[in-house]
Amino acid sequence: MNKKIFASLISIASYVPKNCVSNAEFEKHLDTSDEWIRKRTGIQTRYFADSAQYTSDLAYEAGKTALKRANIEPSAIDAVIVATLSPDYLTMPSTACLVSAKLGIEGKTAFDISSACSGFIYLLGVAKSFIESGAYKNVLIIGAEKLSSVIDFNDRSTCVLFGDGAGAAVISATDDPKKAIVDVHLGANGNYSDFLLTPRTQAFNPYIESDAKANAQDSHLQDSNANPLQCIQMKGNETFKLAVKTLSDDVKRILKANNLSSKDISFFIPHQANLRIINAVGASLEFEEEQIIITVQKYGNTSAASIPMAIDETYKQGCLKNGDLLLLDAFGGGLTWGSVLVYFNGV
Repeated sequence: MNKKIFASLISIASYVPKNCVSNAEFEKHLDTSDEWIRKRTGIQTRYFADSAQYTSDLAYEAGKTALKRANIEPSAIDAVIVATLSPDYLTMPSTACLVSAKLGIEGKTAFDISSACSGFIYLLGVAKSFIESGAYKNVLIIGAEKLSSVIDFNDRSTCVLFGDGAGAAVISATDDPKKAIVDVHLGANGNYSDFLLTPRTQAFNPYIESDAKANAQDSHLQDSNANPLQCIQMKGNETFKLAVKTLSDDVKRILKANNLSSKDISFFIPHQANLRIINAVGASLEFEEEQIIITVQKYGNTSAASIPMAIDETYKQGCLKNGDLLLLDAFGGGLTWGSVLVYFNGV
C-alpha cells in the first residue's frame, strides 16, 4: 500500500537590500514625523533596493540561501513559483523565469502569482497541492518585492509603509504528517478591489479612439496622459477595519477545523503590515506576547515577502526548532487573505 504524501517546509531564507531608511529620512521631504509613523504603524525603518537591483535579484539571493539550507541542488527543484506585485516586467517574462535562470534551473515549471500581501500563503497552498498530488517532489517558493518601484514618494499615507525584500522556502515531499503543511485556507473578494490597487496606464490605440477614451474613465484603467504614475493606492481606514475582522475570523476557522486552540501554536506569524493590526488580531485570538512574531518595526510592509522574512528572522535568532507548529496569516490587495498551519522542519 502506498504511503500518503505530505508537503513539508524544509528550509527558510530571506534577503534584504543594504539601504536602511529611517523615519527621520522622510521628515526631510514630507509633512510627516517619526512619531506619527511609529504611532500609526509601528514602523521605524525599512530597506530599499538600489536602482539597478530588481525584484528577481532579491528573489535570487533568498532562493539561493533556501536551496543551500535545504541541501538541495538546483537540478532537483521541479518548480519555481514567485509571488510579487512588483515584478521586473509588466507582463512578461515572469519573475520566476528570471530567478530560475539565475539559479541555474532549466526546463522546469516557473511562474508568478499575484495575490499581493497574501502571496506567500497562496504559494504554500499551490506547493502543497503540487507535492501531495505527486506531480512534484521539490518546489521552491519565493515572495519577493521591490515595492520602492511602485511607491509614490509624494504620498505620505503610503510611501512610509513599504520596504523591499525577499523570502524563500523549499517545500518537499514527506511521508511524516508531523513534518507537513497541515492545512491551508485561502479566500478573496474582488468587490473590495478598490481598497488596495496599483493603477495601470494604457497605450493609446489610434484605431479605437472611442474605446480608448471610455477606458480612460474607468477607475483602475487610466489614460497614460492623465496618470503617469503606476503606484500603490490605498484606502487606509477601510483596509484596517476589514483586515482585523477578516484575519481574526480566518484564524478562528482554521484552528476550529483542525481542533486546535491558540495554546497549541508555537508561533503566530502574521503578515507584517501594521503593528496595530497585528496587536488587535493577536488580542482577539488570545495569543501570548511571546507567541507573536513581529518584524514590521524593522522592515516595514514587504508584502508577499513579509511572512517568510519573519519566519527567517525567528530562525536566525535560534527560536525555531523542528516540530514547531506555525500559524501564518495574511491579508492583501484583491482583496485576498489566507492562513496556514505548518510544522517547521528546517533545522
